[in-house]
Amino acid sequence: MNLITKVVFPVAGLGTRFLPVTKASPKEMLPIVDKPLIQYAAEEAIAAGLNELIFVTGRNKRSIEDHFDKAYELETELTAKGRDTMLSVVRNVLPEKSSCVYIRQSESLGLGHAVLCAKQVVGNDPFAVILADDLIDADPGVMAQMARLHEKHRCSIIGVQNVPREETSSYGIVHGEAIEKGLYRLDGIVEKPSSDKAPSTLAVVGRYILTPRVFALLEQVRPGTGGEIQLTDGIAALLKEEQVLAYEFHGKRYDCGSKLGYLQATVEYALAHPELKDRFRQYLKALKP
Repeated sequence: MNLITKVVFPVAGLGTRFLPVTKASPKEMLPIVDKPLIQYAAEEAIAAGLNELIFVTGRNKRSIEDHFDKAYELETELTAKGRDTMLSVVRNVLPEKSSCVYIRQSESLGLGHAVLCAKQVVGNDPFAVILADDLIDADPGVMAQMARLHEKHRCSIIGVQNVPREETSSYGIVHGEAIEKGLYRLDGIVEKPSSDKAPSTLAVVGRYILTPRVFALLEQVRPGTGGEIQLTDGIAALLKEEQVLAYEFHGKRYDCGSKLGYLQATVEYALAHPELKDRFRQYLKALKP
């Protein structure tokens, strides 16, 4: 039985790097071929045994709720037209045993604040956090990999990836002692250090398993620039009290919070899509250099 069943999806961000498309539509609803980013994230969570989905939403995020809700009119029309395959796709966006909770984050005050908004729903249980714009192609999924480690070590675990040193200023960077291949016991974490001050090149990406103690620590974090509460600061306080591990996961990550990463994911997922891959590959080969 899984030790964790709850997962938080912070989806209240403004998505300014994708304006104007994100002016009225959430970046988490941007499609990779035929599924939105948030569905890939939800599927990864469910495959790891996490069936209590908690979405921390904001203004203009109603389409996320609609996506995971029952679409009576659409299902009626598909039924009437005998389009059984598409009907199955619509009905099986989420398994029946999963549940969704939506919490409104009234102000965008940082990732730590978004996670803190889920405190009452999460309660005293360990929980996961997935950032949908970090799309990771892995089998098994990264959250399943981390859930197995959590079952063994019973502590907070952060997903990390090696990045070029010149890119450390774009990430939270961790430092720790290797306790086995790809697994580190943390002794430090800093938010967006310059390349000359970064303690390592292990960058935090959008996968976390956290103990509930992090909520009390986030409540004590002093807001930084723009009044934001950073999750990194809460984790830095947590590792002073508890063991926190960093896990260098197996899988290919696409930074779909950037336009280039989003386009790379779209192309590579299309090349693996069972309906499209052959024709799409032919199309790409036919393009003039």
